[in-house]
Amino acid sequence: MIVVELLKLARRPRTWVSVGLLCALPVVVAVFLAVRHIGPKPGGEPAFLSAVLANGALFSAAGLAIVLPVFLPVAVAIVAGDAIAGEATGGTLRYLLLRPVSRTRLLVAKLISMAAYTGFAVVAVALTSYVVGVSLFASQPSAVVTVSGTTLTSTQLALRIAAAIGYISVSMFGVGAIALFLSTVTDSPLAATLGALAALIASQVLVTLDAAGSVRPYLPTRYWLAWIDLFRDPIFWRDIDRGLALQAVYVAVFLGMAWANFATKDVKS
Repeated sequence: MIVVELLKLARRPRTWVSVGLLCALPVVVAVFLAVRHIGPKPGGEPAFLSAVLANGALFSAAGLAIVLPVFLPVAVAIVAGDAIAGEATGGTLRYLLLRPVSRTRLLVAKLISMAAYTGFAVVAVALTSYVVGVSLFASQPSAVVTVSGTTLTSTQLALRIAAAIGYISVSMFGVGAIALFLSTVTDSPLAATLGALAALIASQVLVTLDAAGSVRPYLPTRYWLAWIDLFRDPIFWRDIDRGLALQAVYVAVFLGMAWANFATKDVKS
């Protein structure tokens, strides 16, 4: 069942179009930077973009920062929101369950498919951004300056980029879990996707609101940017650990809700 879902994901044009668009956005930004040689001020957003003109090897990190706030969560929400609701809309869910396949097994297969898409998309963005960065800008992979002002070797840079990829992927699993739960609630993939995005937008608004300080540490988007601490020397682990723990809770809670709802759902289509 897992192999079937992975093959289905790989055969869908939407998968490759969405990943292509995610990779294209940092490329467009890089072209503008290379042509105009005008970047944001140090410390400005997106993270690391101000340092790219001096060292293109950092554009892999900048590319991740570019797609993270909006575009990557949207792509993950679309895939996860379509997981169950898309089958119901297409009239194939009922026939899938007529086979000797338990609902739990189907849900797990959908979850693994979503996780594979997320990991692939994040890796693709990082690799594409790195290639574009070293191609368009002067690059010294063995002399990357951290946020703290120290220098990283090429091996240290690769390890920290890999850690950032892992952290961002886990952060997106929380998005996918929310969308997957909503996908078991409604037969509309669009409704499931929009519901997940509405929750994330509300979270991002509340994160910036001082009056919401009491709930801020528990919001799903609170620690999304904590991966930037991987590029400090020494690494600040506090927010990274909290972010991983928070996403684990969201994934566990919403997957549990998705399983409870889907296991008892009256499938009519």
